[in-house]
Amino acid sequence: MMEKHILKMLGIVCAVTVGLSGCAGGGQMERNQDSVPDAAPAGSATAADETEKAQQTENGNAENITAKDNTAEDNAAEDDTVEEENMDGKMIVEVGGSRFTATLESNGAVDALVEMMEENPVTIQMSDYSGFEKVGSLGTNLPTSNRQTTTQAGDIVLYQGNQIVMFYGSNSWSYTRLGRIDDLTGWETALGDGDVTVTFSVDE
Repeated sequence: MMEKHILKMLGIVCAVTVGLSGCAGGGQMERNQDSVPDAAPAGSATAADETEKAQQTENGNAENITAKDNTAEDNAAEDDTVEEENMDGKMIVEVGGSRFTATLESNGAVDALVEMMEENPVTIQMSDYSGFEKVGSLGTNLPTSNRQTTTQAGDIVLYQGNQIVMFYGSNSWSYTRLGRIDDLTGWETALGDGDVTVTFSVDE
């Protein structure tokens, strides 16, 4: 009887011991689970990468636009410089003992004529025609850009690609403009009524 009672008590002790061990283990497991850091939300790193790529693309586009704008500004500045140089082009026209200055146009004929004058002054014999112009052969052909033109006194034009015409009156025809006399004082008198020798040179 006593042995049964002892065995029963031992069984109770074992049961209590096992129960306590289980509780301790469960608590340890809960603590272990609590100590595991939360995993980063799926896709968060990818979203950050995409944002960074978008910013880099935007910055790259902005740089490209700036570079294009700078190129356009540079080209515009070069065009303005060329235009100013052409506008400032001058030619000396000597008729007999009179000297006049002419402002040159900007075209292929003028470019070719300037090249000739830079090598040597160009001298031609010019004859009167119809009481409003002097015309003379240049001896060579220049590029043409003919337009129907109504000329005025002081205009200098290219006719048929190889003749220079200087006006002291007015006429309407298809010409390539070369330039215009700046100051007409004494112009008509210098040209006179007959043939004249005219020398064209670069104004330095």
